[in-house]
Amino acid sequence: MDKLSIKTDLYMGQDALDRLMEWRNKRIFIVTDPFMVQSGMINMVFDRLHDSNEQYIFSKIVPDPPVEVVAEGVEALGSFNTELIIAIGGGSAIDAAKAMKLFAKKLLNQHDIPFVAIPTTSGTGSEVTSFSVISDKKKNIKYPLVSDDMLPQEAILDPILVKSVPNFITADTGMDVLTHAIEAYVSTKANDISDALAEKAIKLVFAYLPRAYENGDDLEAREKMHNASCLAGMAFNIASLGLNHGIAHVAGAKFKIAHGRMNAILLPHVIEFNADYKPGYGKEESTATAVRYAEISKSLGLPAPNAKSGVRSLVQAIKQLQKQLHMPQTLRECGVERAALEEMRESIAEGALQDGCTATNPRVPTSADVGEILNKMFQS
Repeated sequence: MDKLSIKTDLYMGQDALDRLMEWRNKRIFIVTDPFMVQSGMINMVFDRLHDSNEQYIFSKIVPDPPVEVVAEGVEALGSFNTELIIAIGGGSAIDAAKAMKLFAKKLLNQHDIPFVAIPTTSGTGSEVTSFSVISDKKKNIKYPLVSDDMLPQEAILDPILVKSVPNFITADTGMDVLTHAIEAYVSTKANDISDALAEKAIKLVFAYLPRAYENGDDLEAREKMHNASCLAGMAFNIASLGLNHGIAHVAGAKFKIAHGRMNAILLPHVIEFNADYKPGYGKEESTATAVRYAEISKSLGLPAPNAKSGVRSLVQAIKQLQKQLHMPQTLRECGVERAALEEMRESIAEGALQDGCTATNPRVPTSADVGEILNKMFQS
């Protein structure tokens, strides 16, 4: 028996930020990053908050938020007697706020504080998931947290907030969306509901990510990618993810490569591994996972006369999308040296196999399998 709950209210489209006008007489703890403050973008929040509210700004968030910053935030949240949490920023700000909310409840016996998430990138889907990722910078390890206690009560998806995102970040975060959706679609926990969400997200990415990359002022493309990110987040919140994220969590931390970029480099190779795809192989019976990937190809209108052709079409379409976005396709292009890869191979494989996301991968990997994927990623 599966249970599906969608606990986050969504406010979508242009002017969605006006929802903030309805919060009054609250002590509001705002979690964000220094750029949001220095650029003045945070004023988009302040301009909509009623004078009856009191605010505390916690703006120490950095990418892959470290445990020390989260701990400092928990202490500040408790001292302020917070009545509402607002997280505005990319996935790191929202993930950090989620972790603060979770630990405040557990360690400070805080009540369940209302939480509003406002993403300023279209990538993580963190605004609708029970997941958060924090890091230990000294150990170069990322820790995924999973708890429904972290789910925001509300998410505000306003495309005006992503209009100024640089094109390379648009590419990285957009490919993260695609990875979320594809992994959710082939997850061992996938169901009809997650399939519908994932399939729509995949179609939106292929249709609108190149447009958002080429022209940040294209508000239609921005809105569609914001929606795609949310849909993919809802899909993997139901079905979880897979080996792609299992490796990315570890390898991204060790090689200091942006999460979405690492996912994008991995994606073609993980698809081929999961489908048990071998170039030039014959017409023997396809794996069930290959059939699933072929279904994605068919939904995109790609050639898929049989499952194996569908896998090949999907891999080629992803590689073509990477080229359109001027993204690196190998670890070598990201500046990773062969010696560094060899030194970290074993620890990456060990961490990937232990990662919670890998548990729902459609094909059970071994340490040698991960090592082979890393080899292909280095110079495919």
